[in-house]
Amino acid sequence: MTIKEVAEKYDISADTLRYYERVGMIPKVTRRPNGIRDYQESDLGWVELAICMRSAGLPIEVMIEYVKLYKEGDNTIPARLELLQEQMNALKEQKAQIESTVERLAYKISKYEEAMETGVLVWDERGDCHD
Repeated sequence: MTIKEVAEKYDISADTLRYYERVGMIPKVTRRPNGIRDYQESDLGWVELAICMRSAGLPIEVMIEYVKLYKEGDNTIPARLELLQEQMNALKEQKAQIESTVERLAYKISKYEEAMETGVLVWDERGDCHD
């Protein structure tokens, strides 16, 4: 696939794909003899991984480190595993924080909805931040 086709397939810009490759977030893409990028299935797998990891908020540096370790071979499997486990733990922590915020907002919304019906805004004694 050409870079244009890949960009359209994943709804990202060709510049983003070039950036991912240039900084090492994905390994060097297969090229034709004339130097034009020719994305193969293995290249697309790396693009998908990069998009997925970025959408989850993983730092670019983590992806770069992962690709670097991958290129060094199977002797880096323990280091890659540790890197992925650290990122999983960070995501779980972020998820817990998001869930807590969602609960707080749901509470506030329910109180405002009650106030719309009753004309009175009343907060429970739960120690939440109020307006």
